[in-house]
Amino acid sequence: MGKHWIGGDAPILVQSMTNTDTADVESTVAQVKALARAGSEVVRVTVNNDEAAAAVPKIRERLDAQGIDVPLVGDFHFNGHKLLKAHPACAEALAKLRINPGNVGRGSKRDPQFAEMIETACRFGKPVRIGVNWGSLDQDLLTRMMDENSARPDPVPAVDVMREAIVVSALSSAARAVELGLPADRIVISAKVSGVQDLIAVYRNLAGRCEYPLHVGLTEAGMGSKGIVASTAGIGVLLQEGIGDTIRVSLTPEPGGDRTQEVIVAQEILQTMGLRAFTPMVIACPGCGRTTSTFFQELAQKIQGHIRHRMPEWRKHHVGVEDMTVAVMGCVVNGPGESKHANIGISLPGTGETPVAPVYEDGEKTVTLKGERIAEDFQELVERYVERTYARVAS
Repeated sequence: MGKHWIGGDAPILVQSMTNTDTADVESTVAQVKALARAGSEVVRVTVNNDEAAAAVPKIRERLDAQGIDVPLVGDFHFNGHKLLKAHPACAEALAKLRINPGNVGRGSKRDPQFAEMIETACRFGKPVRIGVNWGSLDQDLLTRMMDENSARPDPVPAVDVMREAIVVSALSSAARAVELGLPADRIVISAKVSGVQDLIAVYRNLAGRCEYPLHVGLTEAGMGSKGIVASTAGIGVLLQEGIGDTIRVSLTPEPGGDRTQEVIVAQEILQTMGLRAFTPMVIACPGCGRTTSTFFQELAQKIQGHIRHRMPEWRKHHVGVEDMTVAVMGCVVNGPGESKHANIGISLPGTGETPVAPVYEDGEKTVTLKGERIAEDFQELVERYVERTYARVAS
């Protein structure tokens, strides 16, 4: 991880985290591979015991052997100082260490144990994310700040004290790390909370008080649409204000669900805001009384799936393909217009319309599809368009 790998003019990176037992090398390698293939540019792994710490170098070795160079971040709590001391190969294999200042120790143990971890980072030349979480906030700090607030003639609301305690914990820990010898340009800060307004307030405060790169995400965002909406609302506001250098969407997967969903959502936040491009965007109408058939919905789903499946190969071989837009529209009202605006689009027949589907490429109608194989034919046209339009990467 170089000096400018995160922050400054570097692109905003998508991060994710495994939910496997890190000691299970095979399962963790498989999940890191899946997350990286989905587009995660940083993957964090739990390092919570000796078995996990011993597994990290093996995981890195297996990933490298498969050509998967995604950086691994070690997530340490409570016993991180002991694990890093006992397993130097773990520290060597990781690209970054995540330290939670609220969980490095209580009372007199806190500073020595924090110092041990920072000294390890310095010895191995590793960056550190100082990751405060309001669920594990330094209770001594919070209690002191609450007491000080109560003694004021005009105390502020408790929520404001809690927000300030999060910021103080992060910034004071970063300052201590610098005192201990960690270069300031190897520090990333995060301050995770689970409420959208708390997230926005805390990160605005942090951004105004430091120059460190910031990792942004709503912790414990939740499941399904709630988690997606809450994360998008909070992260989107901050990104629009220029706050955030890496992001994570912390979704709770459905039972048996796919962990890679959080990567896709994070990418879509960045892409729909026009900050980065990861995969061709499929524009599809929501449907109305003019589109009583579900055919266009099924086609949009097939096209989206096809693009996501093909994107890893396309990205390897075709320059700029991630900027492509594909329109799948359901009737004559907006169908032709949207299809003309896209790189390639199809306007399907709505209820009562002639059962033909004109295809537009770069604003011009090129062919009209009909029959039972419209979906397959259109996919083939998309493939040809990619091959013809986006230059092949020199091998």
